[in-house]
Amino acid sequence: MKLVPYRRNAEIRPMSNMLSLFDDFFNRVYEDEASDDNFRAMAMDIMEHDKEFEILANLPGFKKEDVKISVHENQLLLEATCNTKKEENVGTMYRCERYSGSYRRNLLLPDNADIGKITAKMEDGVLRLSIPKKEPSPKQEISIQ
Repeated sequence: MKLVPYRRNAEIRPMSNMLSLFDDFFNRVYEDEASDDNFRAMAMDIMEHDKEFEILANLPGFKKEDVKISVHENQLLLEATCNTKKEENVGTMYRCERYSGSYRRNLLLPDNADIGKITAKMEDGVLRLSIPKKEPSPKQEISIQ
């Protein structure tokens, strides 16, 4: 839980909005460094339709080879790792940029999710998972002897 300080006269002090921006920036930096594995959670949309669940996960710049999807005991684990290096050597200019990043998301699937029929598709930096629903089992009545 994140505590946000209450500023009573925010409209009187125009600098308070600027200070709030700095607070937000430093709080985010601290939260990112505080994670155990330096993994970040990817942004995603989760939708329920009549016959399936649909998950859209944002993974810009990642290739499908960089993404790992696994299911264990009704828990869906999405992991993505990217290591890129871009070099330019033109005339007297030299530039090298490196990026390394990882995302991880663990979701608990509902009991009516058909884990054996999950499909995944990666297109334009968006991972789309389709998780079909199982047919509900019919209600059984037990007779009393």
